[in-house]
Amino acid sequence: MPEITVKVASSVGLHARPASLFVKAAAKHSGPVTIGRPGGTPVDARSMLSVLGLAIEHGEEVVLHTEGDDADKALAELSRLLVTDLDS
Repeated sequence: MPEITVKVASSVGLHARPASLFVKAAAKHSGPVTIGRPGGTPVDARSMLSVLGLAIEHGEEVVLHTEGDDADKALAELSRLLVTDLDS
């Protein structure tokens, strides 16, 4: 059950296009993937409404958690997306 805390680099936070790219990438993985604020309640990273509902802003830290056969690969790919400014 890998988990990592990363800082969101997107200049608009995890909204609109960056959120869409993140959710699509999360949906490709076989096991559950969650995202949330440190100490907060995580949400399903494959749900656009749930991810948008977090209202994650630029520079905020989020916790990613993955499970399943490709958990490490999923964590690496998704964290790489979050630390990249996807809106540039």
